[in-house]
Amino acid sequence: MAVKNPPQTRQPETDRASEPELITTPVFLDTSSLSIPTLKQLQADGELCPGAAVAPMSSELATKIYTDMLYTRLLDERMVGAQRQGRLSFYLTCTGEEASVAGTIAAFQSDDMVMAQYREQLALRYRGFTTEQFMNQLFSNIEDLGKGRQMPVHYGSRELHFMTISSPLATQIPQAAGYAYGQKLAGKNACTLCYFGEGAASEGDFHAGLNMAAVLKCPVVFVARNNGYAISTPSSEQFAGNGIASRGVGYGIKTIRVDGNDILAVYSAAVEARKIAVEQQQPVLIETMSYRLGAHSTSDDPTGYRSREEEQQWRENDPISRMKNWLVKQNWWDEQREEALQAEFRQEILAQVKLAEKRPKPALNELIADVYQTPPTQLLEQLEGLEKHIAKYPDHYPACGLDQDSAHNSAQEGAK
Repeated sequence: MAVKNPPQTRQPETDRASEPELITTPVFLDTSSLSIPTLKQLQADGELCPGAAVAPMSSELATKIYTDMLYTRLLDERMVGAQRQGRLSFYLTCTGEEASVAGTIAAFQSDDMVMAQYREQLALRYRGFTTEQFMNQLFSNIEDLGKGRQMPVHYGSRELHFMTISSPLATQIPQAAGYAYGQKLAGKNACTLCYFGEGAASEGDFHAGLNMAAVLKCPVVFVARNNGYAISTPSSEQFAGNGIASRGVGYGIKTIRVDGNDILAVYSAAVEARKIAVEQQQPVLIETMSYRLGAHSTSDDPTGYRSREEEQQWRENDPISRMKNWLVKQNWWDEQREEALQAEFRQEILAQVKLAEKRPKPALNELIADVYQTPPTQLLEQLEGLEKHIAKYPDHYPACGLDQDSAHNSAQEGAK
């Protein structure tokens, strides 16, 4: 009688190259089984941590990074003020997370695609988005690159390789994996940079996107900004695992956790991450540990779910102050330049606010333009219905300024 071979224990694909460890009694792993260190290179007083292996950063690059961080902080302050004055409908700030964005975008090339969430205005600023362009989008005027179709802070720029932001959380994550796979197939020496918050990592798109990137070896760098809160929900109520970094390891993705308020640590990690993504053609996950110093948005009041003491503790680790202290110690910055630059930025931002809010809105028929070569009948009917509604209640839509005749003409124009 033939003797059958004993059944073989099937091991995961990643384990086949090495001999797996076998156990004979049940042993369960938990969060303590994986220790994830946090990269830190710069102390709050501007001194380097002992033994810090910092990526080279010239005085020119350091100054650009810092001034863009400072610009974004002042932009956020001014636009929150504009929203409170009723001049703007909505706004989201990057306040407290500037290093997480500046340190990463500075490590990437200008033709690398960026897919962001809604706190990455600093990445656009770094690539050359002007104050005028920011204001045109925020006020949805005729010069807005998005033709007034998006909410404020939903920027996009084909020229700067910055995919237009969309409101649904985490949709950019699988999109980034797919775009990066396209870059790989095309043989481009480029990658995709994808930002999101730890709250977005609770969406299903996060898991689909990371798994796709890992399996297909997509050259994409995921940056999870762990700021402690998904609107009012603290991270302790979002997940029980070891942050977001442990998930990257679980999906087989090279992963690093970084002090998100440390510009040098973030930059050093990002430089290496891009190198891995492009040269090794595989994904990387960076988790930046930071804090949202402002409200989630202008529709939020953080005093209802966190203490002033907690906020103050994090203000003492402000990423801008930390970098400024380091720049001063390098003799690359001083208070005189700081004061002059702040005054210049404030003046420029306010001037562009005044100009942008006076520009007219896009023509209403832009709502259905450049999607279809010939707008379908149902869109034309919807547009005509909208214009009649606006013409009937003109006091409620002063920016449109339509009457019945102009509504009819606009509908006819949209049909061309």
